Amino acid sequence: MTVTPEESTDDVRVRDAERADLLAVHRIERASFPSPWPMAAFERHLTSPAFLVAVDETAAPDDPQNADRSASETIDAASVLGFVVADLVPNHGRPLGHVKDLAVHPDRRGEAVGSTLLGRALATLRGESANSVKLEVRVGNEGARSLYDRFEFEPLRRVPRYYDDGEDAIIMVRQLGD
Repeated sequence: MTVTPEESTDDVRVRDAERADLLAVHRIERASFPSPWPMAAFERHLTSPAFLVAVDETAAPDDPQNADRSASETIDAASVLGFVVADLVPNHGRPLGHVKDLAVHPDRRGEAVGSTLLGRALATLRGESANSVKLEVRVGNEGARSLYDRFEFEPLRRVPRYYDDGEDAIIMVRQLGD
């Protein structure tokens, strides 16, 4: 696994995911998607070059801001705000980046956490010699599609019934350049 330097913006820091983050990551996944990944999938990706988490070190469980929330509503003790899972796949001798999963805790959406994570993942993949990146997104996920448009991902094709619930996916790609 490539170790990338930690980044921070205000109270949010992006770092490599650790085993201790997996419960929080899985909770965000379940809160974000109708067909969430199982915990084992995240365990398998711990060594991916861009399995990153955004953490808010000021949102400790005993923080007064969290005092009137139930334990299930509080952002996990690990303070994980969101995550991205991206790796490399072989592609004619040069690796292709693949953003497999990206989600932000519902209480922290609209704060640029997803943009920060995606930008950091793309930089990591570029550092791993990927010249382009692909991803799949639900046709109906307007928020994610808007994010990917801002990052200059282009739709390549539509895949009918890609997801377990029968929803179509759009395959999107972005060139990273040299």
